[in-house]
Amino acid sequence: MPQQYRLDKTRHWIFDMDGTLTESAHDFEFIRQELSIASQTPILEALHAMPPEQSEPLWQKLNQMEEHFAEQSSLKHGAAELLEKLQARGVELAILTRNTMPMVEKTLTACGIDHFFPIHHRLDRDSCTPKPSPDGINHLLELWRVDAIDTVMVGDYLYDLQAGRSAGVTTIHVDTRGIDWPEFTDIKVIHLTEIVALL
Repeated sequence: MPQQYRLDKTRHWIFDMDGTLTESAHDFEFIRQELSIASQTPILEALHAMPPEQSEPLWQKLNQMEEHFAEQSSLKHGAAELLEKLQARGVELAILTRNTMPMVEKTLTACGIDHFFPIHHRLDRDSCTPKPSPDGINHLLELWRVDAIDTVMVGDYLYDLQAGRSAGVTTIHVDTRGIDWPEFTDIKVIHLTEIVALL
């Protein structure tokens, strides 16, 4: 591993939740269809662009669907081992998600990993400008009073990697789709157990 990516020395780790630490049940194309949003269009951004009278019932419908999917989430293989190893080293752990806080809490609790993430280390879409904005990562860097060089962003989707790149932290792509984003990725793995092996 290149010296600049010495994960065994990195003391601050930020994780996406759905699809990264958990086996996400989210069907985003189904959600778009239910909300009458065009295929492949970012859901949050589409709703924010609508007039309030149009978007308000859609936000409610989105929250209901997300709660349904959260109840079906399960822990991804290797997640517990990775978090336990990082925690044993005294690493600071955080969640940065485009979901809502009730769904974050429901999912983390259902998967048995809520104890790894202090409340003030959980950022949802209402806590900061959602990814791909680096706002959430920058907030955590300020909270921890650390430099980007000592921080990692782990995610399975482009927005996670773009946020990490913009904030200047090391990015780890957990490739669950067979899609590469090399311009935003420092390290690519297929399984979380590969990260454990690098520690």
